[in-house]
Amino acid sequence: MRTDSSPGTLPAREHLPAGDAGTPVLDVVIPVYNEEKDLQPCVLRLHDHLKRTFPYAFRITIADNASTDTTPQVSQRLEAELPEVKSFRLEQKGRGRALRTVWSASDAPILAYMDVDLSTDLNALLPLVAPLISGHSDLAIGSRLARSSRVVRGPKREFISRAYNLILRGSLQARFSDAQCGFKAIRRDVAQVLLPLVEDTGWFFDTEMLVLAERAGLRIHEVPVDWVDDPDSTVHIVKTATDDLKGVWRVGRALATGSLPLDRLTRPFGDDPRDREIQDVPKGLARQLVGFCVVGALSTLFYLLLYSGFRVFTGSQIANALALLVSAIANTAANRRLTFGVRGPGGAVRHQAQGLVVFGIGLALTSGSLAALNAASSDPAHSTELAVLIAANLAATVLRFLLFRAWVFPDRGDTDSTVVVSHLPVPTPSSPTYSMAGQPAAPYGPLPQRPLPQHPAAQRPMAQSAPRPTYDTAQFRAGEAADGTWRDHTVQLQPVRPHDTDPRDSR
Repeated sequence: MRTDSSPGTLPAREHLPAGDAGTPVLDVVIPVYNEEKDLQPCVLRLHDHLKRTFPYAFRITIADNASTDTTPQVSQRLEAELPEVKSFRLEQKGRGRALRTVWSASDAPILAYMDVDLSTDLNALLPLVAPLISGHSDLAIGSRLARSSRVVRGPKREFISRAYNLILRGSLQARFSDAQCGFKAIRRDVAQVLLPLVEDTGWFFDTEMLVLAERAGLRIHEVPVDWVDDPDSTVHIVKTATDDLKGVWRVGRALATGSLPLDRLTRPFGDDPRDREIQDVPKGLARQLVGFCVVGALSTLFYLLLYSGFRVFTGSQIANALALLVSAIANTAANRRLTFGVRGPGGAVRHQAQGLVVFGIGLALTSGSLAALNAASSDPAHSTELAVLIAANLAATVLRFLLFRAWVFPDRGDTDSTVVVSHLPVPTPSSPTYSMAGQPAAPYGPLPQRPLPQHPAAQRPMAQSAPRPTYDTAQFRAGEAADGTWRDHTVQLQPVRPHDTDPRDSR
């Protein structure tokens, strides 16, 4: 997993190599349901934009979600006219189901999707996928709520969007800013591990995927977008919001109970700063010390409050025993979950039993200290008792941490990564491969490059069928075309929303 054991060095990821190969680099999926009017203008406009601005080979996949109008016929006609367009038919509805199905079957190393209304300005597409091509990030999302985003939509949708993201931040501790923007991308090797854990097949699919990715320590890149609301959108706001809230409850409960198998996914690409190697320090010791100190401070405060309460009704020894027993049970449970990262009900009873043994040692230290104090003074002040107990608890805390780490919650070693490998593709001897740091090689060939026209106007008519282009093998950096002309056409912004004009686009 790690490529360098020196202190403070993050493992490096690899840029996908550039070269000539037949596999498209980018597969853009457009999930549709009864979109016979908007589908053709959308695909033609997206195809035109990619032909002019994207320096690698690409594919546009139309994922038909059991449409009942003429959408399947439109998809087949576009597939016949444009070599880069493919159509896929599903007999069940659900955007999440369509994305999971097409992404799982795709051979492109970068997978993306966007809504058919193209509300998001296409100039953000290359910045969206560039961090994935370079190896910098695992997922990328368009954000309508970033400071530099420019959004045109009604107050109702604005309120719903911001309220939903506040709910995600408050309930699931999400740090990404926009879960539902229909403009996302993911690396295929990440998708192969992540998608089997996502249960939702509808609109909550995006949110669940992002929450799991974030909890697993994957890197999510956000791109500010220019976005104009589609007034003819067929999305049912009330039903979608209800389903999303049900999904938030389901995922939140799964995270709280530890039923999600995140050990299959946790930081498989080794880019979390918390995983930095420090020489001569056991793995995870620094993080565990911080967590133990926080839990210990809260437990000590809880213990002192309990002792003060019990001391009103009973003697110091009984009050100390009762307060220490209650706080020890809470302390063991908190350290189990927060300090040592043990989730789920498995072994909880055994851990509490071992924690009670540690509690007995702490009880002996604190009770002995009180006995010594009472022997030295027949009627010690309450403040003196608390001071003696604090000193005794500090000694007991050091011993408790050592016993917790070595006996109650011993380090199980790096066993998680062996499960992750089973979800990654196995390369064949004949296929060219690339590999990421510490990971098995994935069967992706070098990135195919496509020669760009000297001017955007120099392109063939969209309606004519033509043979696939011959790929140029000249090397150039990701995000920079060979002739350098595409850049000006992708970053220019208009006052509200730039459009890629097409004479056949009636919108």
